[in-house]
Amino acid sequence: MIIKEAINEIINSVKKIQSEIDYSAAEKMVELILNSENVFVIGAGRSGLVAKAFAMRLMHLGISVYVVGETITPAIRKGDSLIAISGSGETIYVVNAAKIAKKRGSKIISITSYPNSTLGKLSDLTIVIKGRTKIDKEKDYLTRQIKGQHISMAPLGTIFEISCLVFLDGVVAELMTRMSKTEEDLRKKHNVLE
Repeated sequence: MIIKEAINEIINSVKKIQSEIDYSAAEKMVELILNSENVFVIGAGRSGLVAKAFAMRLMHLGISVYVVGETITPAIRKGDSLIAISGSGETIYVVNAAKIAKKRGSKIISITSYPNSTLGKLSDLTIVIKGRTKIDKEKDYLTRQIKGQHISMAPLGTIFEISCLVFLDGVVAELMTRMSKTEEDLRKKHNVLE
């Protein structure tokens, strides 16, 4: 069944990516989050959903966090940080927000597959999450076959997005430990208006 193949491909990709993460950069990310007055998160499409999921957990931890684009998001300023998620590092909406944040003196943390992208170059810290993104495609069939590149069961940016979600949940676990927070502490801040 294709479902089983797809799940195995995704799991194996996340395991591989887990071993390639620069954990010293992850340590710096945790420090930046803990030392920021406000944390802003941004991403477009499914990367935006990952950013929102991470923002929710930061809120549960009691960290002042905002999702860029929401109506209650205040101005970003010096002392704040922006966590920008873009597999390609070229998503115009994300890059433009990072440029504004940089001009206003905030720290930029990018999560991307391409550290030399526009977003990566704007960033104070880049977390590289390798993954097949929408821009990864060899158009020539023969070249794909020679390189052993076959049709992926995880289309477009799926590997990047899921790997980001898993990585950021790991960051949440690290923050919980450093802040001496328990799951019960997080539950107290969970939405009760559902």
